[in-house]
Amino acid sequence: MRIVSGKYRGRRLQPPVNLPVRPTTDFAKEGLFNVLNNTLDYESLTVLDLFSGTGSIAFEFLSRGAVEVTAVDSNHRCIDFIKKTAADFGASNLKAVKSNSFVFLKHMVAKFDLVFADPPYDLEGIESIPDLVFGSGLLAADGLLILEHSARYKFEKHLNFEQHREYGSVNFSFFKAKD
Repeated sequence: MRIVSGKYRGRRLQPPVNLPVRPTTDFAKEGLFNVLNNTLDYESLTVLDLFSGTGSIAFEFLSRGAVEVTAVDSNHRCIDFIKKTAADFGASNLKAVKSNSFVFLKHMVAKFDLVFADPPYDLEGIESIPDLVFGSGLLAADGLLILEHSARYKFEKHLNFEQHREYGSVNFSFFKAKD
């Protein structure tokens, strides 16, 4: 895994082999950020990365200039890896939180411009994530939710659904906050 663009471009993430993660492929990550490059001003973003795993997406946002990124994962080894990598990169604007992402959504009161969620593809409750995010009030006005999922899930009928992108076996559904 490598950072695709920005100030950390080309740096590799070397997570321990025993982490229980399925990192977003570099191919899918490049495709995702190519879409986002045309619509976002990274330098003004606050980002929430749910089910963060290795933190690959969190570090990509930081590399591109995000103001602050909060990475949430329930596995302490993942959080330890994210914290160590942030220290190695000198990234003081990354906050790593050990928490169940569903519980975090119910208790967080901060506002984020963008929420990225990459749950395990077989996790029970994936289909509820858009409603939980929009129901929590943590998205800023005009905020964006991006949900990574398998082809098994379809979100086109969701009230906040905007678009779907597919990169190999990786699917991204985009949701926009409505007034």
